[in-house]
Amino acid sequence: MKIALLGYGRMGKEIEKIALQRGHEIVIKSSGKETYDITEADVAIDFSIPLSAYKNISNCINNNIPVISGTTGWLDKYNDIVSLCNQKNGAFIYASNFSLGVNIFFELNNQLAKMMDTLEEYNVSIEEIHHIKKLDAPSGTAITLAEGIIENSKEINEWSLLPETKDNAVPITAVRTPEVPGTHTISYDSEIDSIEIKHTAHNRKGFALGAVVAAEWLVGKTGVFTMKDVLNIG
Repeated sequence: MKIALLGYGRMGKEIEKIALQRGHEIVIKSSGKETYDITEADVAIDFSIPLSAYKNISNCINNNIPVISGTTGWLDKYNDIVSLCNQKNGAFIYASNFSLGVNIFFELNNQLAKMMDTLEEYNVSIEEIHHIKKLDAPSGTAITLAEGIIENSKEINEWSLLPETKDNAVPITAVRTPEVPGTHTISYDSEIDSIEIKHTAHNRKGFALGAVVAAEWLVGKTGVFTMKDVLNIG
């Protein structure tokens, strides 16, 4: 499989290692300044920056190249990409996090939210910790977790990034500290006790492997998919 890496930072380099180990070829490595012919690739993996993601993904879909994206911070245009993909009969996957462990964590979060919804004594909150070079806050993973809580709650209808607070919102704390790949914690606190679930990434290999597996799965398909489709969970 010939892969285009759109975004050749730390994640792009980690994806390259995994892809080569799995017998694939990297035909394009773009850091945003290079010119390239996307049709040289069988599939594209976008881990660029928010300002570049929409252009990268659109270019792939317009040229009939399946594309997966793990770039966060551009989702105000997500519905536009979905419309374009359906119009062009393209193939597209967006995930805030491609890690298998995180996607299992998403499902645990959904189930816990359902169970906690009737217990008014508990207040839910999210904390995410990432490296200082991460550009967006809160993380896309934290937003996905918040959306899972919202979907399974009768009272909570949005999220807020602290120090901003809102009624009926999931408060999210975003911490930036050196050399942390990603830690996400969901807490339900009451006067009596606390319940907590947590995912800690030890390195970027899990994200990279999931991205390559998703790219392998997407080739030959048509439509807009998620990691639930790739991993057949939920």
